[in-house]
Amino acid sequence: MKPELGVCYYPEHWPEAQWPEDAARMVETGLAWVRIGEFAWSRLEREEGAFDWDWLDRAVEVLGTAGLKVVMGTPTATPPRWVCEKHPGMFALDEKGQVRGFGSRRHYCFSHDGYREEAARIARLMGERYGRNPRVAAWQIDNEYGCHDTVISYSDAACGAFRAWLEAKYGDIDTLNRAWGNVFWSMEYRHFGEVFLPNLTVTEPNPSHVVDFMRFSSDQVVRFNRAQVEVLRDLTDAPLIHNYMGRTVEFDHYAVGADLDIASWDSYPMGFLEDRSDRDDDFKRRFARSGDVDFQAFHHDLYRAVGRGRWWVMEQQPGPVNWAPHNPDPAPGMARLWAWEAFAHGAEAVCYFRWRQAPMAQEQYHAGLLRPDSEAAPALGEAAQVTAEAAGMEIEASQAPVALIFDYESCWAWAAQPQGAEFDQFRLSYDFYRGLRRLGLSVDILPPDAPLDGYAMVLVPGLMHWGALAASLTTFEGVVVAGPRTGCKTPDMQIPVPMGPNLPGVPGTVARVESLRSDMPIRLPEGGGFQFWREVLEGEALEVAEDGVPARIGTVRRQYLGGWPDESAMHRILGEAATEAGLEVLDLPAGLRIRDAGQWRFAINYADRDWKLAKHIPGAPKGRIAPHDVSWWLR
Repeated sequence: MKPELGVCYYPEHWPEAQWPEDAARMVETGLAWVRIGEFAWSRLEREEGAFDWDWLDRAVEVLGTAGLKVVMGTPTATPPRWVCEKHPGMFALDEKGQVRGFGSRRHYCFSHDGYREEAARIARLMGERYGRNPRVAAWQIDNEYGCHDTVISYSDAACGAFRAWLEAKYGDIDTLNRAWGNVFWSMEYRHFGEVFLPNLTVTEPNPSHVVDFMRFSSDQVVRFNRAQVEVLRDLTDAPLIHNYMGRTVEFDHYAVGADLDIASWDSYPMGFLEDRSDRDDDFKRRFARSGDVDFQAFHHDLYRAVGRGRWWVMEQQPGPVNWAPHNPDPAPGMARLWAWEAFAHGAEAVCYFRWRQAPMAQEQYHAGLLRPDSEAAPALGEAAQVTAEAAGMEIEASQAPVALIFDYESCWAWAAQPQGAEFDQFRLSYDFYRGLRRLGLSVDILPPDAPLDGYAMVLVPGLMHWGALAASLTTFEGVVVAGPRTGCKTPDMQIPVPMGPNLPGVPGTVARVESLRSDMPIRLPEGGGFQFWREVLEGEALEVAEDGVPARIGTVRRQYLGGWPDESAMHRILGEAATEAGLEVLDLPAGLRIRDAGQWRFAINYADRDWKLAKHIPGAPKGRIAPHDVSWWLR
C-alpha cells in the first residue's frame, strides 16, 4: 500500500479565482486527496428546491484537473436554517430538556424521521450528480457523529422511537419489567406508552433502562447513516467513509462501520491531550507540544478494526486548534510524525485539516497548512517532507501478536453505573493498551465477536458480559488476561448466577467489589498495586495483595485480575503474560514507541529529548532518534 496525503478544503470560503492556484499548490506539496462539500448545504440549496450546483461542479473540475482525487462530503451535519424551520421538531434536547438549536452545527436529533429523510434526499441528489464523476474517488457521509455530545437526545421524537424500539425488542411489557428488574422501587410499567426516557429522575435511573436507551441511541446513529449509504450505493462505486472522533463512545462504531467501506477518524493529538486525557498535569506539561504518546495509536488500531482493515485519518491537526482549554503550537516535526505514525498503523491516507486557516467564524484560531494570507504555515513543509519520504514506499499492515477487546456496550454499562468516580471503560482499556505499548508490543483492537486465530495473547478488560467471546476463548490456545469487572453482568445489566467473572477455564467468583479513592491504593507485594477498583476474589490465587486478598486468580496463561493495575503493576503483569506467550518484551522510555507493519519497524519519538535507538530496541540501527522524530527500518 502506497501511503498518501490529502487536505480538507472549502472552495465556498474563497474567491473562485483562487481555486486553481490552491489546487496547483496542493499538488506541488505532494497531496493526492482533497475533501470538500461536507458543510456546504446552504450554498447548494439556499431555499428548498432552489439549487446552485454550478460552483461545486467547477470546484470538482478544477481540483480534479490539477490531479487531485476528490472526497465528496454529504452536508448533513449542518442543515441550513430553512430545513430547521421546515422540521421544527428536529432539534435534540439535552438531559434537562433544553433545545440544542440552530447557530453552530450538528443541530439535529438522530431519531427525527423528517430530518433523516431530508438527509437522504440531499445525499441522493449529490449522488445523482457526482456519483459517476471520475474526479470523485470517495464519499464521506455526514461529519463526526457524536461530536459535541450529539448522540443522546431526550426529544419527543426520541421518546416515541424508543418506545417502538423497546416493543420490538421485548414483545410485551412483562418481559421488559423482568429484564429491567422493575419490581424494585415499584417501577413496573403497564404498557410501553408509560416508558419515558431516563432523564429528569429524582435520583439514579434504573441502569438497565439507561443501557437499553444507549443501545437504542446507537441504533439510531446506525439507522441515520444507513439511510445515506443505501441511496449512495446505487449511484457510485467509490468507497463510502465516515470520520469518527477520539474518545467518543456513545454509539457503536463497529455497527456503523459495518455499512461502510473505510473508517476514518479526526486526529487532534494536542487538543485531545488537553481536552480528553486522564493523564496528570506533569505529563500534560511534558507532552503539551506533541500529544499523548499512545492516544493516537489507540485510535489508529481501533478504527482499523472498525474499517475491517481499511482506514484513514480524515482530519490531521497541523497546528494549534481552537477548541481545547489551551492550544499550544506543535513542536517542529510533529505534523510529519503524526502522519508517519498513522501510516505505520496501516492508514491508507492522512488528510490535514485544513488547507487555509479561516479568517471568519468559529474556527479562526484553527491553524491550517496555510495562513489566512496564503503564506505557508509550518506544517506545509512537513507535509511536503512526508510525501517526498513516502515516494515509492509500500507499507503492508500485518496482524499484531496481541489483541485487546474493546466494547462500546461495556462503555455504556459502566457509565450507567460506574460505582467509582474514576471508573470509565475507555480509560481502563486505554491503560491496558498503554501497558502493552510500553512493552514494545504491536496491538490489534477487536470487537468481542472477532475471531482470535493467530494471536499469541488476548486482553479483555472490563467486558460487561461474555457473549460470543466465551466460545472463542474456550478453544483459544494463547495467553488470556481478563479483568477487572469482566463478565460480571448479564446482557440485561443484572448480576449473573453463577456470579462473575465466569472466565472460561478459570474457576472463581467475585465475592464483592469496592471502589477506591485515588489515595487508597491496594499494594501488591510483587510490585505496584491496584487503583480505583478492587474485587474480593474466591479461587486459586495467582497473586495475593498485601492485605491477604487474592489479587489474581487462574494461571499465568489464563488469569483474571481482581483490580485496576497501576502503571508499575500493569508493566509487571502484562510483561509476565507476554513472556509466557513467547513475545519479546521491552521497557520503552516515556515518549518512545515502536510499531511493526509488515517488513517495516517504526520507532516514534514523542519526547522532547533524543534516545539511543539500539539501547532501547534490539535490532535497531545504530544512532539516535531525535526529539519529535520518526525512524524506520527493515525488520
